[in-house]
Amino acid sequence: MKAVVLPMTRILKGTILGIMTLLTILLVGELRGQEVEARGQYVYVLQLAPRFQDAAAWTEMENAVAARHFDHLTQATKAGQVILAGRTNEPLDKTFGLVIFEADSETAARTFMESDPAVIAGLMTATLHPYEVALQRK
Repeated sequence: MKAVVLPMTRILKGTILGIMTLLTILLVGELRGQEVEARGQYVYVLQLAPRFQDAAAWTEMENAVAARHFDHLTQATKAGQVILAGRTNEPLDKTFGLVIFEADSETAARTFMESDPAVIAGLMTATLHPYEVALQRK
């Protein structure tokens, strides 16, 4: 009987593959039976407070608040929390905005909505709703 000598790299590859397989089996075994809870989706609808539905009522202060509002949503989008944010292109007395986002709970969603600089400043009012994205363009 002739002994077969495998090159060291082949043995090493086989050992690494075996270890990875074993670790995968152990990890799956630990996770089995545990449900991974997905983050909930929510939408808040923004409307300008009545006194700001006239463009003449806007001052540098309101413009600064709107800029902070946009920055806040930009950062939340970059962090992966906001799915979509935007507003309708209508006169100020008819326009509204939507922020579709993810949160761990309704309480966390409400806290996020209430931390919007436009809501804090009273420039906009906001209403929170549970939401579920059904279709999304890739």
